[in-house]
Amino acid sequence: MSLADYRTLGKSGLKISPLTLGTMTFGEDWGWGTNPADAHQILEYYIHQGGNIIDTANIYTKGHSEKIIGDFLAKKIIRRDALVLSTKFWGNMFPYDANGGGAGRKTIIQALESSLRRLKTDYIDLYWMHAFDPHTPIEETISTLNDLVREGKIRYIAVSDTPAWKITEAQMISKFRGWAPFIGLQLEYSLLERSVENELIPMALEMGLGIMPWSPLKEGLLSGKYSRENKGQKMSQRNDSRVNPELTEGTYEIIDTLQMISKERNIPVSAIAIAWVMQQKGISSTLLGARTLNQLQENIKASALKLSEEELKLLNLLSMPQLPFPHNLLHGTTDVLQAGTSINGIKSKVADILPQNDKERYE
Repeated sequence: MSLADYRTLGKSGLKISPLTLGTMTFGEDWGWGTNPADAHQILEYYIHQGGNIIDTANIYTKGHSEKIIGDFLAKKIIRRDALVLSTKFWGNMFPYDANGGGAGRKTIIQALESSLRRLKTDYIDLYWMHAFDPHTPIEETISTLNDLVREGKIRYIAVSDTPAWKITEAQMISKFRGWAPFIGLQLEYSLLERSVENELIPMALEMGLGIMPWSPLKEGLLSGKYSRENKGQKMSQRNDSRVNPELTEGTYEIIDTLQMISKERNIPVSAIAIAWVMQQKGISSTLLGARTLNQLQENIKASALKLSEEELKLLNLLSMPQLPFPHNLLHGTTDVLQAGTSINGIKSKVADILPQNDKERYE
């Protein structure tokens, strides 16, 4: 696999690289990040390797991330139409303005026009609802997005960080009204964050959404910087407020295993953690954030790495999540449901509570 081994995103004809370049680090406006010159170098390297999708958002570094990308496009190093530009609305760029953020019609149109100016383009390929807006009816959001698709200002729509039930509602409304559906879903997914396997991932598979995980390195915990040797030390300015350096024993067991595979394969720890995400069911493309060119070069090695069945099994076992109801109830019920049959490759026995032969049944 390489960045030029494109795949379609969800139930659509949009072809994207298996690794998406995330640009939340572009700009130093949050007190950390990448200056414009280095960001342009990262963009050029990613594209040179065959990457074709760049992801940003209106609120990333207060709008500077989009501007950096727009300035890069203005250099005409690559044909604009050859790229898939991905950005988001929802975040409020205007303090004390109640309509400055969210997923209402007024906000979406205003946010899109601002993003188009910063990105120096007249259309967005993939426009994301950045997160759930509890104050706006979902039909208002998707009808507005459908209008913008019809106008040609956006090509496809997608959704991020939103409950499964709300996305399902949106998809069903779009289906029955003939509106443009969501084709992608961004969510946090890593060896240290697998709770999305409860509802979001099964929903995406059923509803035709290509999954695009963010934070496959769990805020850098799986980047290779953290180990038992530096236990308790803060290793990043970016995630001080969100990551407790006092890691659990379970986390260290995962890190130890990644280090073991890293030594055996002579591949960076980060690439192995990313490769695990890439090989999970339903994943279309995985977001890579890179503050430096070296980080991108290291992490991009995941695109050429295929973990073995044994490696996947070991990592899956160590990171297995405890899923809530109804999954905890349904786990282990195969023998009751299938009663000794094999369905879709899943084999079963006859559960003890079931009739063991025809004579035991009450008609």
